[in-house]
Order: sequence, then structure tokens, then C-alpha cells
Amino acid sequence: MERQRLLQGGLKGPLTLVIMDGIGFSERKEGNAVADALTPHLDWLLAHCPHTLLRAHGTAVGLPSDKDMGNSEVGHNAMGAGRVYAQGARLVNEAIETGRLFQGKTWRRLVDFCREHNGTLHFIGLFSDGNVHSHLDHLKAMLERAALVEKIPRCRIHILLDGRDVGETSALDYVDPFEAYLQDLNARAGVDYRIASGGGRMSITMDRYEADWSMVARGWETHVAGKGRTFRSAREAVEAYRKEIPGVIDQDLPPFVIADEQGPVGPIRDGDAVIFFNFRGDRAIEISRAFEEEDFDKFVRDPYPKVAYAGMMEYDGDLHIPKNYLVEPPHIEKTVSELLCAKGVRQLAISETQKFGHVTYFWNGNRSGKFDEKLEEYVEIPSDRVPFEERPWMKAAEITDRVVEEIRGGRFDFIRLNFANGDMVGHTGIYQAAHIAVEAVDLCLGRIMKAVREAGGMLLVTADHGNAEEMYEIDKKTGEVKRHPDGTPKAKTSHTLSPVWFIVYEPSGKLQVRFDPDVKTPGLTNIAATCMQILGEAPPDFYDPPLLLFQEQA
Repeated sequence: MERQRLLQGGLKGPLTLVIMDGIGFSERKEGNAVADALTPHLDWLLAHCPHTLLRAHGTAVGLPSDKDMGNSEVGHNAMGAGRVYAQGARLVNEAIETGRLFQGKTWRRLVDFCREHNGTLHFIGLFSDGNVHSHLDHLKAMLERAALVEKIPRCRIHILLDGRDVGETSALDYVDPFEAYLQDLNARAGVDYRIASGGGRMSITMDRYEADWSMVARGWETHVAGKGRTFRSAREAVEAYRKEIPGVIDQDLPPFVIADEQGPVGPIRDGDAVIFFNFRGDRAIEISRAFEEEDFDKFVRDPYPKVAYAGMMEYDGDLHIPKNYLVEPPHIEKTVSELLCAKGVRQLAISETQKFGHVTYFWNGNRSGKFDEKLEEYVEIPSDRVPFEERPWMKAAEITDRVVEEIRGGRFDFIRLNFANGDMVGHTGIYQAAHIAVEAVDLCLGRIMKAVREAGGMLLVTADHGNAEEMYEIDKKTGEVKRHPDGTPKAKTSHTLSPVWFIVYEPSGKLQVRFDPDVKTPGLTNIAATCMQILGEAPPDFYDPPLLLFQEQA
């Protein structure tokens, strides 16, 4: 019998897509909290169900090179879009290389504003080359343009220390060369460019999904007001905090203000211009709102200077945040949710706060809101406001409660959900916590499998990128785990280059499912068309092809 590319006759129950955020595949055992965890349900699926590995990083998801690790934003973009779009870092690279960024109206507006008001040009953003939220090369390109071409005499840089997309205690590896770079630029151009403030990315400024506005308030006080603990240099701040808080990693370093004999060197004042140089949107929206919204009420902005503000990109295309930006974001149209709505497919998207925007906004091509209020429902389970290593189970059980209820209730044809545990806990670098996080997801996976089986549905299990499967830093030359002087492994807090599983659970036994051998290098972009083929809807020709072939059992 000829194998079908579209599932005929439909399913009794819904199609459920589980995204195990940050749970990738690696053959390496040491530091692999996924392989080391007790995962009987995942193990059963891998032993009994069709499965393959998907590319989830680099050019497969629109990033500049295959050295670039995947991330949740581009991963969900890729899954929802069904094809590869050039993503943040690549778009910014192209805009700088072609000169479009500097020829655009936003750059000109900022430069002119500084000149007219004799103001300072400020840069705020994630201070690393992790290439997930930002890249130091982008900052340097703008500083050089400002100094050598625009002749802006005074710039201040407010640095958000990473330790998440790069080594967990690598801050000084970036601070020291950058200070030398500024010293050289100042000498060459006769300008005054300095680091003015900073702090860890999980301590100030870079909150997302309104999980903790106090982070943004601390950032405002640090960058704008210039209030807080003062140091003579960023190096002095980092060294002092590390001495006072043993074991602290960069992302958690408290805020600091750089000061000299006259006081803070770079508070933001009337007549200044501000660029938030992150290209990724989720952790850039709240600080952008604080700068732009006249009726802002999340915290008291004291002071609230009159500045020209811009983001690297438009972080929310529907709400137009920020109003001014340097680089156009990818315009992703005809996402799988939009196409399924046009076919009358009822859809549920659910996650906890930390990943709610990913299964909605990013999945929908950087679009807020719904395509069809009658056909779509979004459920956000509020995340705990505690360090993730203290609650590694996070809200997986509560998400599962609702998903199981909806699978049994039959209100939806397609359910997509994200378990944030593997990623958010993986970022802490705490191996034991990541181990528990993976087990929590597996426990919930077992409950969902049972509900799918009872409802006559189908289950797809995948991830958006890796993280928890590589919890230790690896020496690229030797392939061995990096270790501290006492022999303990160096924790890794960043995403990985790992592929992710794609597992198909069809519990009825009435259908034979196999992977299409013609799809040679499957990636996250193949998921959209695969969901459509299972739902009996023909994917468009411009989608990357579906992965499966079907044959009914005699």
C-alpha cells in the first residue's frame, strides 16, 4: 500500500506538541543531566516510537553560522514559521556591513539629537559575544561610527554582565579587553567614551514577560539615576562582588555605578540619546517601555529625563515597542497557527510565564495577539519568583494539569506546550537542580502520554535547543571537561549546539508511521508542515517539507 503524506480521516483526540525547552541530545555522558536523569517515559518513547534528531542551531534556524548556538526565540520562530528566516544577529550583521544601520533615519535622529542638545550617547545591553541577545561587535561598530565619523564627543556604556550565553564567570575576559579598546578609541578620535554602570543580567534591567519589574527598576536606578554602590572601574566592581559573595556567577552580580572624583561618570540626563543594543526582544521590551511610555506605572522613574531612545530592533511588532529602532526585524507571515486558523483548527498554547511568549509571540512570527479569538486560547501559568534552582520542577505539574484536562475535554484539535525546566534551570549551572528539572518534565510527559492514549490522539515530543544535556564547560581543543583548581567541573550555563529529539507517539497501533527518507537534514523548521500533515491539512509549498509518511495497518 502506498504511504500517505497527509493523515487521512483525522484523529479521535488532539495532536499535542510538547516542547521540552533546553533538553537536547548529546552522546557525552559527563555533565549530561538529561542522560543521567531518571526518565522512564522518555526512554520508553525512544525505545518504541519513530524518532529522529533535528538541527536546532546555526544556519538551520537563521543564525549567522553553525558556530551559533540555538535559543528559545529563534527556535520557536523556526517551529512556527515552517521555514528559515534570517534572525537577529544575522540581520544586524548585514545592516552594519552594508551601512544601512548608519544610513537609517533612527541612527540619524539619535546623532542629531545629541548634537542639538550637546548630549551624551548611551549604550545599554548584554555585554558579551554570546550572540543570543547581543554581540560586542555590534556595540563596537556603533562606537567607532560615533567616534570616527559622527564625531560624537561623549559616550557612556552600561554593561549587563552575561555568564549565561558565555562562561559563567567570564566577565573580566570581556571587561579588560573592552577597557583597552575604549582607551585606544579615545586616543585615536579624541573622545571621552567610558563604561558608566552595570550589573548581572538576572539582577537588573533584563526581565521578561513582566515576571519581575523590580529588576527593571534597579536597572533604571543604576543606569539612569546613577545611584548605587560606586566603584572606580568595572573590574573593581566585579572583583569586589566576587570576594564578598563567594561562588556568585556573572548573571547574578549586583548593580554597580562607576564614579570618579566628580561623582558618577554617566547618569542619563535631558538631551541624551540611548540605544539598547540587544537584538533579541523578550528581555528588551520592559526597559524600552520604561523609556518610552508617558503613562508608565510599573515603578517611579526618578529621574525621567527627556531623551531620544531606540532599540537595536523592534522588539514587539504589534505593540510597536520601541517606537524607534535601528534594524528591521524579520517579517514572518503565514505561520502555521495562521494557516490552521484559516482551516478552522482549534488551538491551545500553554506555558508558564518564563516561556509563555515563546509559544505565543515567537511561535506566531513575532506577533502579539491571536489570529482568531474563537479558535485560539492562550494559557499562562504564573512562574515562581524564586531562583530556579530552588524550584527545579517549576510549573510543569500545573501546565500538565491543564493540558491533560484539555486533551480529555476535546475542545482543541492542536495543543502546543512548553516545559521551561530544562532551559531555565540549566542556565543556573546547578547540576543537581538540572537533573531534577529533567525528571520533572519526564514525570509530566508520562501523564500526557496516558491522556493522549485514552483520547485517541497523537503526541509529538521535541525541544527548541539544547542546554541541560551539557552542564559542564568543554575544552574545545581537548574535548575534556574544564575543571577548577580543586578538580571540580566548571559549570556551563549557556545553550548548546546539540540537536534535539523529534519523537512521534501514535498509541492506537492502527497507523504505521515512519520518517520520510527524502528529508535529508531535518530541522526545527520541518515541524510546522509535519503538524499540518498530521492534522490532514496540506502544508504550503514554501514550507520546509513534512517529516512523516503514514500507512494504515491492515
